Amino acid sequence: MASVKRLKKDIDYLVEEVVTDCYLSIYFHSERKEEIVGVMNKAVELRNELFGRINSPAEPHNKSLVAKHYAQIRRDMFAGVDALFTELSELNK
Repeated sequence: MASVKRLKKDIDYLVEEVVTDCYLSIYFHSERKEEIVGVMNKAVELRNELFGRINSPAEPHNKSLVAKHYAQIRRDMFAGVDALFTELSELNK
């Protein structure tokens, strides 16, 4: 299992990529600023929700359940970021 510190860095990196792409989209599509800012807010909410789940594992004394908990967080991270990039792509069409 990867470390919690590494997982948090991965989350921060991916959310930062979403936010950076949002800023670029605002630069090129200023008429859709409100919708793009909404995507940025969803990215921050995703980050906060994932960090909250990382900081409070279900059963800290059961290593198997903790590993499954962090694996689910990683899957949710990728699914959430993918959904945000898809939403941003739809706004930029």
